[in-house]
Amino acid sequence: MLGYPDAALRDAERALKDAREVGQAASLMYALTHTCFIHITCGIYDQANAEIDELISLAEEKASPFWQALGMLHRGYLTALTGTTAEAVNTITTALTVFRSTGSRMWEPLYSAHLSYTHAKLGQFEEASRCIDEAMGTIETTKEKWFEAEMCRIAGEIALLSPQLGVASAETHFERALAIARQQQAKSWELRAAMSMARLWRDQGKREEARELLAPVYGWFTEGFDTLDLKDAKALLDQLAA
Repeated sequence: MLGYPDAALRDAERALKDAREVGQAASLMYALTHTCFIHITCGIYDQANAEIDELISLAEEKASPFWQALGMLHRGYLTALTGTTAEAVNTITTALTVFRSTGSRMWEPLYSAHLSYTHAKLGQFEEASRCIDEAMGTIETTKEKWFEAEMCRIAGEIALLSPQLGVASAETHFERALAIARQQQAKSWELRAAMSMARLWRDQGKREEARELLAPVYGWFTEGFDTLDLKDAKALLDQLAA
């Protein structure tokens, strides 16, 4: 999240290689869980999907509901980004029930936030509000704050979809996402928040303000230009400059 996607990918591949060499199922499931998340975040969806398949299969073989649920949560997360929205809702909802039954709340804000957004895309705004409130509450309870900036950005995207919230609410959420990302020095989350705000300002006719916000964040990066977020940011900057 610090803005070094190429380094993260190298570390993930090394961790997965080491886990395979160790030959211990728990170590491999741990490595697969984190590596597939990094691949999803970087937009390398085919590789992430293969790792999710391996994680779920190994968890089933070892009769581990914890790792199996994590695999299904990643599957729902990936489906929310690339597949059928209704399927993503069903997958994440079912997997969260199993995951919570193990007593763990690790990464729960991530899954609840993406569940909220999929509900919003289906027009199910009461469920979307419930899930995003749940995600925020979990962060306050567990103090697992590494996803907080992105959760606020997602809340803003939900506000743009909602007929009851709209632009003012979205802008407030995007501003909070930017502030948290900057405080945490989480450049990857800051880039996403800046893109969300820049798109909002572009649509309001504030193209220069949008460019002035996004350009320095994009310009900070020195690697990862083949990843999805940086490609999207470059395309948006080119559009704003046209």
